[in-house]
Amino acid sequence: MLPSIKWAKNKVVMIDQRKLPEEEVYVECRDYDHVAEAIEKMVIRGAPAIGVAAGFGVALGLLKVKSGDNRDKEFEKIFKRLAETRPTARNLFWALARMKDTFEKNKYLTFSKLQERMIDEALNIEKEDVRTNKKIGSLGKELIKDGQSILTHCNTGSLATAGFGTALGVIRAAVEQGKKIRVYVDETRPLLQGARLTCWELKRDKIPVTLITDNAAGYLMQRGMISLVITGADRIARNGDMANKIGTYSLGVLAKEHGLPFYVAAPLNTIDFSLAEGGKIPIEERSPEEVRKIRGQCLTLSEVDVLNPAFDLTPASYVSAIITEKGIARPPFEKSLEEFKERD
Repeated sequence: MLPSIKWAKNKVVMIDQRKLPEEEVYVECRDYDHVAEAIEKMVIRGAPAIGVAAGFGVALGLLKVKSGDNRDKEFEKIFKRLAETRPTARNLFWALARMKDTFEKNKYLTFSKLQERMIDEALNIEKEDVRTNKKIGSLGKELIKDGQSILTHCNTGSLATAGFGTALGVIRAAVEQGKKIRVYVDETRPLLQGARLTCWELKRDKIPVTLITDNAAGYLMQRGMISLVITGADRIARNGDMANKIGTYSLGVLAKEHGLPFYVAAPLNTIDFSLAEGGKIPIEERSPEEVRKIRGQCLTLSEVDVLNPAFDLTPASYVSAIITEKGIARPPFEKSLEEFKERD
C-alpha cells in the first residue's frame, strides 16, 4: 500500500486524496504553510495522518528558517498556524505538543542540530503510527469471526494513517489471519471518503467489498446482513464518548437497536484524557459548498442554506469496545482507558 505521507529530500510528499480513486496525484509541500493548507483542504485527512502531517509541518517550518536567532518566535508562528487547521482531531494537537516538547528540550543546541532533532522526532511519530496500527490490528482481529460481514464508515486505512490503518487495519489483520469476511462500506457524505477511498483500498487488497448508500445501513441490519460495525475516531473523551465522521452516531444507534457490536479502533493518542465527557469536543463546521456540490457538480440551489458538521458525537453507551495498541478497552471506559494510559 502506498504511504499517505512521507518525508523526502526535505519536502513533505502526500497523496492528494481529493483526486482518488480516478487519479493518483502526489503533492509536494515545501513549507509549513503548504502543509497547513493541505490539512485544511483535505489533501490529507484521517486523524492519525493529520498528526503525522503536523509533525512533518513543524520540522519543515524550522528547516526553512535561515537563522536560529529568533527560533522561539519562529517556532510559535509555525505551531500556531498548524494548530488552527482542524479543531476536532486529537492526534493533531498530540503531535504538535510532542514536537513542542522536543523543541523545548533541544532549543539550546546549535540551530542545525535542533533542526535535525525536529526532523528525527517527526519521523519517529510516523514510524510509531505504523507500529501502533499493526498492534491495533493484531488485537482487534480476535473480535472478528470467520464468515462475518462488517460495516465500516468513512476511511480508516492506510490513507488515514501513516500505514496499515486503524479500523481498516483490524479488517486487514483478520483477512491476513485467513478469515473470510465481507466488508460493507457506506458512501460517507458529503466528501464520499467511503466510496472513493475505502473501496479503493479494499479493492487493492482484494478484500470483498460492497458499497452502500449512507441511508441503507438500517435496511441491511434489519435483514441480518451485518455482523458488526467498526469505525475509527477523531477524538475520544476519557468516559468513552467519541467524535468521528458525521454519520457515526446514526450507526451506533442502529447497531444498538439491532443488537450488533459497535467497535472503535484508535491509538491511545486519540483519547483526550483532559475531557471527562464528549460534550466538550469541538465539532468542526466545514464549507457549505461541500454539500451543495460534488466534484464541482451542483446538487441543489446555490442559495439554499446548508449545515455541514464534519463530525458527530457517539455516546459511550453505544460503544461495545475501544481497540487500542495497549489492549481492548470495555465499559466502564473511565477505568479501562485509564489503565491503558498508566501503561503508556
